[in-house]
Amino acid sequence: MNTNLDTPAVLIDRVVVERNILRTQGFLDGIGLKLRPHIKTHKLPWLAKRQVAAGAAGITCQKIGEAEIMADAGIGDILITYNILGREKLARLRHLASRCDLTVSADNEIVVDGLSATFSESGKPLKVLVECDTGHGRCGVQNPEDALKLAQMIEQSAGLTFYGLMTYPAAHDMKRVEAWLQNAKNLLEKAGLPCPVISIGGTPNLRSAGEVPTATEYRAGTYIYNDRSLVLAGACSIGDCALTVQATVVSRPTETRAIIDAGSKILTSDLFGLNGYGLIPEAPKAQISGLSEEHGTIDLANSGWDPAIGDQVAIIPNHACVVSNMVNFVYIRRRDGSVEKSLVAARGCVS
Repeated sequence: MNTNLDTPAVLIDRVVVERNILRTQGFLDGIGLKLRPHIKTHKLPWLAKRQVAAGAAGITCQKIGEAEIMADAGIGDILITYNILGREKLARLRHLASRCDLTVSADNEIVVDGLSATFSESGKPLKVLVECDTGHGRCGVQNPEDALKLAQMIEQSAGLTFYGLMTYPAAHDMKRVEAWLQNAKNLLEKAGLPCPVISIGGTPNLRSAGEVPTATEYRAGTYIYNDRSLVLAGACSIGDCALTVQATVVSRPTETRAIIDAGSKILTSDLFGLNGYGLIPEAPKAQISGLSEEHGTIDLANSGWDPAIGDQVAIIPNHACVVSNMVNFVYIRRRDGSVEKSLVAARGCVS
C-alpha cells in the first residue's frame, strides 16, 4: 500500500470510524444503556463532537488536561474517571467545573477530602461517583459495604453530592459485576441514598453490556478505532480497524528480515500478551518481532512476503489508544480517498 504519506504516520479511515460510531451507539440504544465514550482513544475534539451528535450522553476523560481541551471545544458533559489529588490539579478542576457539567470519581477518603475543600464554597455541588473494584484489580473500593461508607462520606461533605457508582469490569466476568453492583445499590437505597448513575465500561466487554442490567451508562473508547487486541479477542474484525500506522521499508539486511521506520515511538511497546507489535494485513504471517526507538524488525520467515526497500506498509497496532498519544497529527482518509491532516489536540495531556 502506498499512501504517499511521510512515514511513519497514523492514518484514520473516516468511513470505518463513522460505521463504528453508529454501530456501537445503536447497540447500546437497543439495550437501554447510555453511551459515554472515552476520548483517550482519539484525543480529537471533532470526533468527540461526532460521538455526541450520534447520541452519546457525554464523554469520559481520564485526566484533567484531556477534559480541559474538550471543554475548550464546547463539549458540555464530562466525566473524569480518575482520583484527583494535589493543589494545582484541584484548582484546575474547580475552574473546569465552571465551564461544563462535570462529574468525577473517587475511591478513598483522602481524595474526597480534597474535593470537598476545593468545592465547599463553589455554590454548585460537584457530582462524585464511587469507583468500585468489581474484579479488575486496579483502583476502587473493595466491597459494596465500603462503597456505601464512601458514598455517605461524599454526601455529607461540603461542596459534594453523591451521584452513583463507577467500575471498569474485568473481561468476561459481567455476571459477577452485576451481583457486586446490585448489592451495592441495594445497600445505598436502604440507607436513603439514591444512585442515579451506575457507570460501567470497556470495549472488550461491550457486547456483554446487557448482562449488567443495573448499569445506566457504558464507557467505551477503543471501539471507535479498534485494534489488533480486539480482533484477536473476537470483539471486531480486521475490517473494523480504522487506525493504521503507515511505515516504510528502509532496509532488507537478509532475505528473512525487513526493517521499517516505525519503532517503539509510534507502535509503542504494548503487547497485550500477543506475539509481535502489530498486524500487517497484507502479510498476516509476517511478525513485527522487535522494536527499537526508530526501527521495527519484521521477521519474514514463512510469510511468503517479499517487500522491497521503499515499499509502504499498513500496520494495525496492538493497542490503538496509546498510538494516538505518540503523534502530533493524524491523517484522515475520507470516503473519496482524499487525505487531510488533523491535530491531535489532547496529545500529551497526561496530568
